[in-house]
Amino acid sequence: MLTLVLWDIDYTLLVSGPAGRSVYPRAFTALTGAQPECTVPTEGRTEPEIMAELLARHGVTGVSAEDAAAAMTDALREADGELRAKGRRLPGALVTLAALRDDPRAVQSLLTGNLRPNAHRKLAAFGLEELVDFDAGAYGSDDPVRARLVPLAQRRAGERYGVRFDRTNTVLLGDTVRDVAAGVEGGARVVAVATGQYTETDLLAAGADAVLPDLCSIERVLTCVFGVARPGRAVPRQPHPRNAP
Repeated sequence: MLTLVLWDIDYTLLVSGPAGRSVYPRAFTALTGAQPECTVPTEGRTEPEIMAELLARHGVTGVSAEDAAAAMTDALREADGELRAKGRRLPGALVTLAALRDDPRAVQSLLTGNLRPNAHRKLAAFGLEELVDFDAGAYGSDDPVRARLVPLAQRRAGERYGVRFDRTNTVLLGDTVRDVAAGVEGGARVVAVATGQYTETDLLAAGADAVLPDLCSIERVLTCVFGVARPGRAVPRQPHPRNAP
């Protein structure tokens, strides 16, 4: 049976650093001609949702979703050099993605709040873009509500691979409680990765089926993805080389 594996990006596979954080103020300035006076929470949210709240907090109206998306895409493109220089791939991400790409049991794509062009740019910055099937995933550019992205990705992957994907054969991997909620509400099993701001306890309490401390043990990742791990359990940390790819 094929398993659809859907990855979050930020703090699950990589850290985009100052470049990622600069997208919203850069886009805000491009759209309004002014600097934003405040920030809004970003973790686990879609880029359109974040931008809409930032504009609303400043009383800005009349900006279309298309214009906002174009501004955010331009903002990350302008910050590409900084993304590559100051961002980083998280330990184990490259080897894990490569292993799943080559595993005949898996179809691997993305479930991310990033706009699709920004998702591609982030993965390309760290040599990960060839390891996922972008056309089988779903993005913030598809819907600002993250939970609605899960059935969309399942439908797209199903059309591409001739398989019906549902909760029994879909796994979402992410680092935030919003990632967990999206999977639970959207119809996927969730393997959380405690590489962001949330602890293993937080992620289990949010409803994750299993929690990994990181991606440094391929064996443990594969065990969780393919459903052998006992649900509702944290997976112990494994020693790993300092420079794990």
